[in-house]
Amino acid sequence: MQTVDFTVKNHVGWLTLNRPDKLNALNETMNREIMDVLTAAEQDPQIRALVLTGAGRAFCSGEDLGSLNEQADHGEIIRKRYIPMVKKIAAFEKPLIAAVNGPAAGAGFSLCLACDFRIASEQATFLNAFIHIGLVPDTGNPYFLPRIAGYAKALELSCLGEKISAPEAMEYGLLTKVVPACHLEKETQHFAERLAAMPTKAIGLIKRYMQKSFESTLDEMLEKEAYAQRIAGQTADHQEGVRAFFEKRKPEYKGN
Repeated sequence: MQTVDFTVKNHVGWLTLNRPDKLNALNETMNREIMDVLTAAEQDPQIRALVLTGAGRAFCSGEDLGSLNEQADHGEIIRKRYIPMVKKIAAFEKPLIAAVNGPAAGAGFSLCLACDFRIASEQATFLNAFIHIGLVPDTGNPYFLPRIAGYAKALELSCLGEKISAPEAMEYGLLTKVVPACHLEKETQHFAERLAAMPTKAIGLIKRYMQKSFESTLDEMLEKEAYAQRIAGQTADHQEGVRAFFEKRKPEYKGN
């Protein structure tokens, strides 16, 4: 792969955006390689959680504007490159954690928001940069940001385009935790391993139906949870959990 690296440790995959000289700016190749890794990780039963991070001093600076010409059709770029990637991330049924090691700007900020959990270095910053070049937030940003931070804060961050620190992002509810830069990898690996040890199929169902809750009525959600519970109740991990409960021991989930 040209623009990303992928490694696995203790059932946790690490997808690293690897264009440090460009602050890990996104280009067409990186979009494609991110999707390739997501597909491979989803199909690999040995991978039960995935971390997204950046090489060097940045997480991701957004779209590589230098790769575009002045006549670029931004709508077509979104449809061709970013919509498929965001849909792939949203449909990923294993836990997905962003380890934000530095600046996350524009589409890089949006990538963070699309993940299930966000652990940030104290040195991380976040910038909804689109307004500064006369564009609107994309890469799922207008969907995820209001749901995470609330409408008022999402509108403020989008219209003013002010850079915020990791502690500020934590205050706004954008982050799971903030850690010292030197501990980011270790803390994220530990958090991901906790998730990887859980019943993977149940986590996938939880993600899927919590996403649907924003556009469903109570009656619809009650029916969806009954459907999901039927599926979860047929898994080997459910059977293991029940056995462990009665045998008074810690369950050993296998992700199936």
